Amino acid sequence: MPDYGRDLTFGYFLIPNAADPLLATAREIEDRGLDWIGVQDHPYQRRYVDTFALLSAIAAVTTRVGVFPDVANLPLRPPAVMAKAAASIDVLSGGRFELGLGAGSFWDAIEAYGGPRRTPGESLAALEEAMAVIRLVWSGQRNLRFEGRHYRLAGAHSGPVPAHEIGIWLGVYGPRALALAGRLADGWVPSLRGEITPLAEAAARLDDAAAGAGRNPADIRRVLNINGRITDGPREGLLRGPVDQWVDELTDIALGYGFDTFLYWGEGPDQLPRFAEEVAPAVRAQVNAER
Repeated sequence: MPDYGRDLTFGYFLIPNAADPLLATAREIEDRGLDWIGVQDHPYQRRYVDTFALLSAIAAVTTRVGVFPDVANLPLRPPAVMAKAAASIDVLSGGRFELGLGAGSFWDAIEAYGGPRRTPGESLAALEEAMAVIRLVWSGQRNLRFEGRHYRLAGAHSGPVPAHEIGIWLGVYGPRALALAGRLADGWVPSLRGEITPLAEAAARLDDAAAGAGRNPADIRRVLNINGRITDGPREGLLRGPVDQWVDELTDIALGYGFDTFLYWGEGPDQLPRFAEEVAPAVRAQVNAER
């Protein structure tokens, strides 16, 4: 699988726990030179603040770092209103917002919050409709009309127009969902869950789908959520070990599977500074050296 030659960027996966110093951590992420802050979106989780409210607050206390929901919970967020919120944060932040978007999971919790319970096929259809609605609402046009099974627009007026062309990055995994991403998405946001093989297979499906739709697979941004622990001890498995192991493994993922952005979810107070100051610059240097 090719290296698509994009400049590498790095970020942090911020858990929106209301008891944590979220805005101070966001400022630290920016101060340490990382490029992105991604925030998971589980509105039914009582310990979490609302993701879009937090992203707006983060944008207000930072000046450079990009922000995005990682990924937004579509069943609980009507797409036209979500598009308005996304455009608003983008305008207020000077063009620093991207839209990570998911079809939904944890259906018991979604239903408990008043959302729909959807089958996999319904979820995928709703996701495709939502992408169309969102892009219409960002268009700046008037009298918008869309008639779908799950969503509709009936003469809506769009605005504000985003400050830059916001990307829609899909957090999807299944073959049909990857086919949708290959056809229509601006980016892909999976999570590395212990084994590289499923990720490699999914990346290949995405490339095939993009090529089959007449697109250049290089046009799809690849953002990977990663979890692990940076240590000074021996290697204990994928992304669990010393800095040189992290550098080698992330370099292999970037050059072997086309990923250009890594969002780290750390395990302990020392992990953010170690990732930002020891791992990220070394990965960038090694990738540049091997290209």
